[in-house]
Amino acid sequence: MHLRHRLTPYILVAPATIWVMVFALWPFANTVILAFTDARPLRPARFTGLDNFARILDDPQVGYALTTCLVYVLVCVPLLTIVPLLLALLISKYMPGMSFFRTVYYFPVIASVVVVGIIWSWMFDSRGVVNQAIEFLGGTGVDFLTDRWWILLCSILLTTWKGLGYYMVVYLAALGNVGRELHEAAALDGAGAVRRFWSITVPGVRGAMLLVSALIATSAMRIFSEIYILTNGSGGPGGQAMSLVMLIQRKGAGLDGQLGYASALSVMLFLLTIGPLVLTAFLNNGTDISAMRSALRKRRAHRAALRENAVRASKKVSR
Repeated sequence: MHLRHRLTPYILVAPATIWVMVFALWPFANTVILAFTDARPLRPARFTGLDNFARILDDPQVGYALTTCLVYVLVCVPLLTIVPLLLALLISKYMPGMSFFRTVYYFPVIASVVVVGIIWSWMFDSRGVVNQAIEFLGGTGVDFLTDRWWILLCSILLTTWKGLGYYMVVYLAALGNVGRELHEAAALDGAGAVRRFWSITVPGVRGAMLLVSALIATSAMRIFSEIYILTNGSGGPGGQAMSLVMLIQRKGAGLDGQLGYASALSVMLFLLTIGPLVLTAFLNNGTDISAMRSALRKRRAHRAALRENAVRASKKVSR
């Protein structure tokens, strides 16, 4: 009976542990191992050391892919960190019909990225709705889906449109922890809406902003579906708009796929995506440490005050 009680927690955890080990830890370890080989399908792998990583430095397509990911991070992180917060502030007001607007803003999140991407490619095609509207107004059509930078712009707009509702919900939950009495007190002191936003709202949702920024940065590094659909899998002219995930998929696909080189690219992508998460953890830990130090100082001051009061009381009694 006692043994059964001791084994019950391990039995309950065992299925999840096996699942993680088989479908997460082992594929990750295998990818790291293959990164140091010249593995290909239907052929035994041969250890090549750091050759795949040296090849990454000389591959111009890697430079294009890194540029795409960097542009994505620099544009999407500010947009999807600030705009969802403003939307959350807008729809957090209690007004008639506000539930309808919350649903409308969240609807793109549940829409299929494939379906939305097909609609987007139809809109920005050379004879699409957007170009026809430009020509109707007397302008010249734009090669949205055949130019590298226009492809990135269309893809970023699609990513931003789909992500607004998701991060808006995150901010709505964070805004619930910001006391309304702080805004009321600041308003009585004459603080305007902008001042209250920067002095009360932003510090109140700082943790959520760090989390959202880290999630956006990692998602931007792993962007795939939007660019793949808009370019029909080509990655734009010469593959210059290709992302790192698209490059990994292209190098490792097929019977002649370069699995070793694709694994090395995957390891590099892992190191790039873990960076924002480590930075966020460091910033949060720094905040926690400073808060702990402040609380420790207050506790020491309180103990010193208690000791001083005790000394004074003993002196009065002795007199």
